[in-house]
Amino acid sequence: MDNQEALEQIAAEVKQCDRCVLHLSRKKAVPGDGNAHAQIMFIGEGPGFHENEQGLPFVGAAGKFLEELLASINLRREDVFITNVVKCRPPSNRDPLPDELAACDDYLERQIHIINPKIIVTLGRYSMAKFLPNAKISVVHGKPKWVNGRLIVPMYHPAAALHQGSLKPQVEADFKRLPELIAMAEHPPQPNKLESMPASSATMLELPQFSTLQAMKEDLEPFEEKHSQSDSATQLTLF
Repeated sequence: MDNQEALEQIAAEVKQCDRCVLHLSRKKAVPGDGNAHAQIMFIGEGPGFHENEQGLPFVGAAGKFLEELLASINLRREDVFITNVVKCRPPSNRDPLPDELAACDDYLERQIHIINPKIIVTLGRYSMAKFLPNAKISVVHGKPKWVNGRLIVPMYHPAAALHQGSLKPQVEADFKRLPELIAMAEHPPQPNKLESMPASSATMLELPQFSTLQAMKEDLEPFEEKHSQSDSATQLTLF
């Protein structure tokens, strides 16, 4: 079974899934979409109104902005893979609950294993928390970290920039770095270096430019933005 067939099998399972209560209110499940051999995988938070209607991720206002960001680094949707930490829209676009995240996690892990991207870009707080559970996105956005041998780049959700204009330059600047990060991902830390590190840090090897963040004493509180049900971007906590 090749990558595309394996992803289609997962998509078929997601569309029939009844592991959590989200299946009771969904119109269409949103397994994910894109290149089965993508170097970059984007993981958002959950489907919004239009995604629930079409069964595809990021198809509304936030999706349009995401496509503009991709174009700025000479990429198209077809070049990357886009999915979410939950595959069905939470009612009224509320934040996903722990059991809902857990129910979808197996699907997401299998997608990551099949695609094996060089970089995973998390969009929003919930997807970031999967890989960096104690991080604050206001501090770490755009800062790559090695997690279990894979380069993770946390970013603000595109909808954040649409609803808080001051974030747009930051989002655009973070995206501009992706080409150089792809090159960086070609040279992951050597396993023996990870093994020699303390157990508490072995799975998260910081890049040199990120180490200065350890000295920071202050942090911005995450900003929560909600969308109307007619907006394609989700009402989830975006930061």
